[in-house]
Amino acid sequence: MKGKKSMDLENKEEMNVETAADAVEEVKAEELPVEEEKPSKRRSRGGKKQKIETTEEKPQSEWIERVVQISRVTKVVKGGKKLSFRAIVIVGNKKGQVGVGCAKAAEVIIAIQKAIADGRKNLITVPIFKTTIPHPITGRSGAGAVMLKPASQGTGIIAGGAVRLVLELAGIENILSKSLGSKSPLNAANATLDALRKLTPFSEVASKRGLTMAELLN
Repeated sequence: MKGKKSMDLENKEEMNVETAADAVEEVKAEELPVEEEKPSKRRSRGGKKQKIETTEEKPQSEWIERVVQISRVTKVVKGGKKLSFRAIVIVGNKKGQVGVGCAKAAEVIIAIQKAIADGRKNLITVPIFKTTIPHPITGRSGAGAVMLKPASQGTGIIAGGAVRLVLELAGIENILSKSLGSKSPLNAANATLDALRKLTPFSEVASKRGLTMAELLN
């Protein structure tokens, strides 16, 4: 009798375990779809609706800035030495406008910002003729001098250092150059800017001579 009772209890326990497992599976199978929560309108304490902030992408500026040199400058004053940084930046849009800026500040970032602002104030317009310059020219600044010559299509920019950056940001694609004199980046950049400023477009020369562009260029 005891054996039969124990067998019946074991069978009941097995049945209870199976029914519990089946019930769990049925609940998982019959999951109800979850309703999406509607965004509630937030109100401020005064009862006014809060404005939803939208992040709009700002249009990218056409101006390109390139840092040529950052040098540490010390100035001797009454109390000792005053440390500052000098930044040389070239600003251009690769569409015929370029400028060189130079500024000093106690921090590097501020010096670069001031140099960019200075470069945008001193922009010049470069007369570009078929991806190159109209005629050979030499520019000077201090002890530095830079010679520029027009080049045929496919030559590229034959220059280096600050001269190359000025020509690239001006939008010139083919040109020959030679730095004569001082190797200072500031002198080289200003000499290149002086040479580009002296360029005379063909249209101006043709109007002075009373000719058309076709007659001037044969």
